[in-house]
Amino acid sequence: MAAGLIISHPDMLQHDPGAGHPEAPSRLQAVWQALAEPEFQNIERIDAPLATRADLERAHDPQMVAALFAAAPSDGWTEVDGDTVMSTGSLRAAQLAAGAAIAGIDALISGRVQRVFAAVRPPGHHATRREAMGFCLFNNIAIAAHAALARGIQRLAIIDFDVHHGNGTQDIVENDPRILYVSSHQWPLYPGTGSHSETGVGNIVNIELPAGTASMHFRELWREQALVPLRAFAPELLLVSAGFDAHRLDPLANLNLVAEDYAWLTRELLALPSTGGRMLSMLEGGYSLTALYECTRAHAGVMFG
Repeated sequence: MAAGLIISHPDMLQHDPGAGHPEAPSRLQAVWQALAEPEFQNIERIDAPLATRADLERAHDPQMVAALFAAAPSDGWTEVDGDTVMSTGSLRAAQLAAGAAIAGIDALISGRVQRVFAAVRPPGHHATRREAMGFCLFNNIAIAAHAALARGIQRLAIIDFDVHHGNGTQDIVENDPRILYVSSHQWPLYPGTGSHSETGVGNIVNIELPAGTASMHFRELWREQALVPLRAFAPELLLVSAGFDAHRLDPLANLNLVAEDYAWLTRELLALPSTGGRMLSMLEGGYSLTALYECTRAHAGVMFG
């Protein structure tokens, strides 16, 4: 079995939301820079394939998928919402990001690898079953989850440590008891969902992090509110929405984590006995290039170490 797998694609840089937009191509380049460090030289890399319409429609309403395909501009830009913009390269980039999810699941379930990191953009966790929003077109992690279920996985957990609540992921999975969704996020903050009281069918765990939360409180809340239900749920597979915008340098939020906090949480997650160490991690947010570099190196360093 290979040590791990990194999935990405250069065409994801062609998603261009416009000058000054936080979700810029340079984000992915910072992640690639981290993954070019010597400790990752022996990790296999593949280009993401394009997700099919059928792949997308496992997680999304077919009318939403059709609408995004129809909205893709042949030149210039199309505004999906006030935060979410499509350029000529956006639809292909989004299909590649979702395709990375499918390829990652296939690599894990086949037994080829135990750990996959998908360096993708646009991110996905705000895209609901019926709506693209919040920089996100298709919900990559939910697409991965449904691919895993379609391939025979019975119980899986989605871990989301992005600083913003993954309202789209919660919307897609909240009625499916086969999926445990655990999110820690600054509260209150965009998109306004993610209260501790939102529990789905007993499969949703939302951890509210007040502005200013730093390492000690973050780790304490994860130990008390997340790791216990995760062990009890006993997932066969872990999917991670890896947003690094809770870092103290991030310009879009107000938490005070450091790179080692992501390494710590990754170690805790990989120690869950039920998964056999199987993890697919997919890039979500993170808008400081320095933090993206540091946190990717810390998170992937534990995954592939």
